[in-house]
Amino acid sequence: PAFSQYYAAPLYLNPAFAGSSPDHRLIANHRNQWPAAGRGFQTYAMSYDANVPSLRSGFGLMLMTDKAGSASLRSTVLHGIYSYKLKLGDSWVIATGLDFGYGSRSIEMNKLIFGDQLQFDTNGAPSDDPAASRLGMARYFDFGSGLLIYNKTFWMGASINHMNHPNRSMLGEEALIPVATSIHGGLRIPLYNGPFHRQAIPVLSPSFVYKRQGRFEQLDVGAYLLYDPLVLGVWYRGIPFNKGSGSNITQDAVVVVLGFQFDRFEVSYSYDMTVSK
Repeated sequence: PAFSQYYAAPLYLNPAFAGSSPDHRLIANHRNQWPAAGRGFQTYAMSYDANVPSLRSGFGLMLMTDKAGSASLRSTVLHGIYSYKLKLGDSWVIATGLDFGYGSRSIEMNKLIFGDQLQFDTNGAPSDDPAASRLGMARYFDFGSGLLIYNKTFWMGASINHMNHPNRSMLGEEALIPVATSIHGGLRIPLYNGPFHRQAIPVLSPSFVYKRQGRFEQLDVGAYLLYDPLVLGVWYRGIPFNKGSGSNITQDAVVVVLGFQFDRFEVSYSYDMTVSK
């Protein structure tokens, strides 16, 4: 699963972000992907994290669930997250993060129709397909890590997810999740530095995230403009100058963002405009 507003899901992007805010932080994310395709992907995440300066540490929890297709193929993972921070001088911080996840994967059997139920008039009788009796819930552990360096105006990091190749097969076979890696970074650039005092100064914040999993890769690059309290943003998702092959879609979407940011609360909405075929 991927969020267009990846910077608004920091613990999912990199566990080293846990405790990067000086306050307690509670975040809720929702993504409705490809709704016109009929029962597309519905992804939800909730996270909480806090900074503990006396321990130079950050702690976080995140619950994430992803539902796909007409039979509600659901993957749910509860993450426990820890980060340790090392200060470099007065402004720079290096943080390392660990992510310990426990997940499950299931499907709503009563929404499935097997071949023998189509071939014969079974009047609602159960399928004799061997796969029907083998389908069950998969449970698995998932581990990840991350590294982050940041100050008040800059951040750069990398993360590795599914380091233990968890098996989430619901048939008692082998369905390993490939390792996923990402590199990401961003800036905060004040657009006014003059002699006059202003209550609100516009800030431009460009950022990017590059992800790779198996033979698939994805690049999100763009920026948002913050002019208190308004947030406007534009991103492009794709691999420039790469036409891709097969099912590896490299020219994906343009993302527009509109939001409002206050002292203790922020809300934003984004829409993906598909640019591929």
